[in-house]
Amino acid sequence: MPDERLNRRTYLKFAGGAAASAALAGCLGGGDGNDQNDGGGDGTDSTTSSTDSGGNGNSSSGDLPATITQGQMPSTLDPHNHRETTTDNVVLQAYEGILSRDKKGKITKQLATKYERTGDKTVAFTIRDDVKFHSGEKLTPEDVAFSVNRIVKSDVGNLESPQSDQLSGVTGAEVKDGKVEVTSDGVNPIVFGLFATYCDVMQKKWVQSHEKNYIAKHMNGTGPFKLKKYTEDVKVVFERNEDYWRDPAAVSELTFNAAKESSTRVNQLLNGETDIIVNVPPQDAGNVKNSKKTTLSAVPSTRIIYNAMRYDAKPFDSPKFRQAMNYAIDLDSIIENILSSFAGPTGQPTLEGFTGYNSNVKPYPAKKKKAEQLVEESGNAGAKITLHTPVGRYLKDVEIAQAVAKQIDQLKNVNCSVKQRDFNSLAGELTDGKIDTGPKFYLIGWGNATFDASQTIIPLLTTNGALTSYSNKDVDKMMKEAQNMPGGDKRNQKLYKINKTLHDQAPWIFLNRQYSVYGVSQRINWEARRDERIDAYAISSK
Repeated sequence: MPDERLNRRTYLKFAGGAAASAALAGCLGGGDGNDQNDGGGDGTDSTTSSTDSGGNGNSSSGDLPATITQGQMPSTLDPHNHRETTTDNVVLQAYEGILSRDKKGKITKQLATKYERTGDKTVAFTIRDDVKFHSGEKLTPEDVAFSVNRIVKSDVGNLESPQSDQLSGVTGAEVKDGKVEVTSDGVNPIVFGLFATYCDVMQKKWVQSHEKNYIAKHMNGTGPFKLKKYTEDVKVVFERNEDYWRDPAAVSELTFNAAKESSTRVNQLLNGETDIIVNVPPQDAGNVKNSKKTTLSAVPSTRIIYNAMRYDAKPFDSPKFRQAMNYAIDLDSIIENILSSFAGPTGQPTLEGFTGYNSNVKPYPAKKKKAEQLVEESGNAGAKITLHTPVGRYLKDVEIAQAVAKQIDQLKNVNCSVKQRDFNSLAGELTDGKIDTGPKFYLIGWGNATFDASQTIIPLLTTNGALTSYSNKDVDKMMKEAQNMPGGDKRNQKLYKINKTLHDQAPWIFLNRQYSVYGVSQRINWEARRDERIDAYAISSK
């Protein structure tokens, strides 16, 4: 049924019963996200049981090569010098964090055997003593502290990391009594949630002995796969780490490549040229599901798709103009006709199920006349704007951008066009720390695997956010206050208010929550995760 437009129910049916149930539960689950967050508790876990981060845990010395095809190649192999999920999916095969999450989002130990709060502003991690880097040298607490500092301090490790806000509130780390003590600038209610999602650990000596360009093209982690060959913009090949501190992976050789066009990825999967592909479009779901050699794996993701409007550039410096752009969009039509109803509408930066989501804030309705009136009141009638969009990074990204531009262009007093962009080029402009080097108006997606509003709002919508397009003193003040509160109702109320303010100020055109739909070869076992991580250690042979 390649030409039949699938409705949501049909698409979920093709995606498989278990995945479909998970998708619906995740989308509707009001309290679902709270289970993923450390929510201001002390996070203490004094047990020393083995790590469970979603790996297969099966020892294997057999031959099981596997290939994963994404929409883009990684921009670097340096785990601290990027902000893209496509890059993260590559580097996580070789580098590991202090903590991690299982495929349900629960915090687990990885390179730490214990984590605990030791003061109002401090936490401590006890580091495993049986882990070696791929170079053969032993992991030490000093390596862990160095990795934290390389992210949050601009003068460590020859890098000003674009990930500093991912460890929001963390000011540094040092080794004390054999443990790694991490200090924050306040209570930092989600600190363990941050470390469960971010901060890959690198070897201090290896980083300090190599230049930045070398680190971008080589790897020395502790993970289940060792870099075998890297051909920039073409492919990355890993081999199994036979000396891994857990059981060796089932996959013997792992290859990452990329195809921007979804049709190309689908054809490669159906022809047996790859084993996992991202973003299967609705019109191809039937082909993938019905093939004897492939299947689908689908989950609602933690990613929001939006159109950022730079607050410092005309005509987007006017709140009335930004509100008009939201009223100009028929979001329900885009979700139904472009995404076959396989997405959820949004009206605030925080997704349903996350801590801080304001259920009283609704998506903007489509009101063309009101949009035209607001454009007039903003003093920007006759404005000509261009929407920049990546190609193939997100499900139906170009088609969504074209629909948005067409609907805006139908206003009598605004002209809108689309400019297609290479994702890595666009991402590079957005992550260079300079707001004025990025486009004034762009489509982008943001995944927040911490399940807390702060990790969307701080980097994207506060004055000093690493990828910000917006500045508002009230939002900055309220967000700072929220980050210095323990978890609980008082903090939640503060986050509700922030989300209401951002809805009303409309720094974005609020679009959709993305669903992650993967095509998978029938020769392997692998299931999609909500956080979009493609963990090859979890792959096993059928």
